[in-house]
Amino acid sequence: MALIPIILIPDPVLRKVASPVAEITDGTRQLLDDMAETMYDAPGIGLAAPQVNISERIIVMDCGRDEEPELYKMINPEIIASSQERSVLEEGCLSIPNQTADVERPAHVDVRYLDVDGNEQMLHCEGLLAACVQHEIDHLDGVLFIDHISRLKRDMIVRKALKDLRHAAGRG
Repeated sequence: MALIPIILIPDPVLRKVASPVAEITDGTRQLLDDMAETMYDAPGIGLAAPQVNISERIIVMDCGRDEEPELYKMINPEIIASSQERSVLEEGCLSIPNQTADVERPAHVDVRYLDVDGNEQMLHCEGLLAACVQHEIDHLDGVLFIDHISRLKRDMIVRKALKDLRHAAGRG
């Protein structure tokens, strides 16, 4: 397994709609393993392939506790049902470092996806898992968590994130 560099805003790959995976290969499985290692190292609880500069519909997530990891590797995930009930959770993103905001999303979602062996799976998600899977599937559609908040808050977060990135690069 290997760590993969995480793409940061404003890279255009983060705004592209990712392509479905046509065939699950050993390369696909290796990518999922590398993405999981990268996510854990970051540290984060979710990572989508566009965040590692691969425009394919692949995500990894682990919203379990440290002592009880629950790693999901999802290929071509799609939300097939969403609750009318809403919930608000604080979200952040590995592609927008050190920035968070409260985001309102459906409280419960049902997700259909393919596992690493190509078998169709269904997962009912609620709480943090529901927010995380929606956040990661948004990445596959070129949507960032900041697109779900007010323009004023979004502009503030983007300005701060870009300033931090310039500073880290020694240009700020």
